[in-house]
Amino acid sequence: MKKLIIIPTYNEKENIENIIRKVFSLETQFNILIIDDGSPDNTAQIVKNLQNEFSNKLFIEERTGKLGLGTAYIHGFKWALKNNYDFIFEMDADFSHDPEDLPRLLHACTNGGGDLAIGSRYVKGVNIVNWPMSRLLMSYFASKYVKTITGMPINDSTAGFKCYSRKVLEKINLDSIEFVGYAFQIEMKFKSWKYGFKIKEVPVIFTDRQEGSSKMSGGIFYEALFGVIKMKIKSFFKDWS
Repeated sequence: MKKLIIIPTYNEKENIENIIRKVFSLETQFNILIIDDGSPDNTAQIVKNLQNEFSNKLFIEERTGKLGLGTAYIHGFKWALKNNYDFIFEMDADFSHDPEDLPRLLHACTNGGGDLAIGSRYVKGVNIVNWPMSRLLMSYFASKYVKTITGMPINDSTAGFKCYSRKVLEKINLDSIEFVGYAFQIEMKFKSWKYGFKIKEVPVIFTDRQEGSSKMSGGIFYEALFGVIKMKIKSFFKDWS
């Protein structure tokens, strides 16, 4: 059973070595693919240096320019399918997603009947540490808004900590994914749900980054706000069989 964690990076030199070492210290064995968008802070070189220590476990794909979170994950998904991985994870580099939760996400798919497992901040109340109230409220009500508009039975539709079974990514036409920011996470969940895959939410505690800077922007949020309506309307005209 091959397991791959995809970690997109842009200027993550403060976090990247620590997150890699933490994942490889877990009892459950994972491989890691870093998708680096030309970080000027030398993130990619740090990863390359670590490849000497973690050969055949740590991989990197370098892209030129900051091309967006969604395209980074699509690039990683295609790489994972090509290299015959059975379970493919999304995770941030900044420790906002706790690597200790990775086996729980895997278990939700291997033993819990899930095709997609989501590390959910909102399935049991609100489990977020160190976010300003404005951002917390924006995220929480964005998920409520998405649930209302789409009808998806998911409490944390914008979550970026996930485990996909291979068959989900094989079914979704990855080239048809339209969104690149916040809405990318929503679109992938929506299509997984519409295709009838079983989605499990695993409660996690999300802790805001301690090192480096956030990549969140108002434009990313508005893409989600208006993109959800567009996505829902288009879904009426698609055959999901």
